[in-house]
Amino acid sequence: MVTVTVCVGSSCTVRGSERLAGTLEALIAQEHLADRVELVGAFCMEQCSMGVSVRVGEQVYAGLDPDQAEEFFYEAILPLLGEAS
Repeated sequence: MVTVTVCVGSSCTVRGSERLAGTLEALIAQEHLADRVELVGAFCMEQCSMGVSVRVGEQVYAGLDPDQAEEFFYEAILPLLGEAS
């Protein structure tokens, strides 16, 4: 199980964390990975000035733009599951 945590603190929310999370949620469903990827929200990952922050396992990615969600999913999340990207 891979846990993907999207920051939903005020700074990240303003920068589009809800849209990013929605895209990730749709991709998880599209790829039939709901039993292998857990998507959760968390308040403040202490990267407020960087943009939307996402933690995958122990790795934190700061400064993501919601328009990068699909690319991020296929490059940072899917490989952890041993899936072809």
